[in-house]
Amino acid sequence: MARKNLLSGLVGIEDNVSEGSAPAYPMRGASKSMIRSVNDLARQADAYLEGEQIVDLDPAVIDVSFVADRIEDDQEQYLELLEAIRKSGQNSPILVRPHPRTDGRYMIVFGHRRFRVAKELGRKVRAVVKAIDDAAHVVAQGQENSARANLSFIEKATFAKRLEELGYGRDIICSALASNEAAVSKMISVAVRIPGEVIQAIGSASEVGRERWVALSLLVAKKSNVVSDIVSAPEFGNLESTERFERLFAALNMSGKPVRKATINPVGKAGSLPISLLA
Repeated sequence: MARKNLLSGLVGIEDNVSEGSAPAYPMRGASKSMIRSVNDLARQADAYLEGEQIVDLDPAVIDVSFVADRIEDDQEQYLELLEAIRKSGQNSPILVRPHPRTDGRYMIVFGHRRFRVAKELGRKVRAVVKAIDDAAHVVAQGQENSARANLSFIEKATFAKRLEELGYGRDIICSALASNEAAVSKMISVAVRIPGEVIQAIGSASEVGRERWVALSLLVAKKSNVVSDIVSAPEFGNLESTERFERLFAALNMSGKPVRKATINPVGKAGSLPISLLA
């Protein structure tokens, strides 16, 4: 197979769906765009590895990416992956690059869980080695994880914030997350309003979407004096991640004065904020 120019498509996502991949029912609007984005990202993730030689590397000479994209790993999914690789071997290689600062070592672009499994099993890890720069690295990492890893909203938000702190422009961040500038701006604003230690205390909260995180970030910004007491309580850490989010949201939504006068509409277990608060 002829070697492709894999980096030529790193910025921007083509708006098409390959033959045979279209859904069996008509899709329109946001749903159609989402399906296209995921399909395109999956194809681009595969393209990073196509036509490349696969080598076996000792995990001891591999370092993790210079920018994290996960808050925590799903232990159940990790154990399923471990058992699958233990029984059948590693089917899909990881992508690494020569370490930018240390000769003889490599840095993971994507495939951190497969790397962890190989290390835990005491096996070499199957990998493709590609010499790319930092910008191509973060775009490839973001695109592969957006297509494969089911990152939660807050994981994408913290990843976007880290990239901006490292000096990357919004064009690179948008490409890495397959999101437009407005969506990326909202992600970063949430990650800025909520202190990093609070996000870590809550965890990935995979069942919580963008609007609820935006609402929580507004509450945290206005009631920061009580947040640390809530998240540091012993019982808080015993909850599942989504339950920790709901506990903090409910506590801030009920404590003291409302975020805005006469704007809280209690709906569901923890209450919700109106659209005016989420803009």
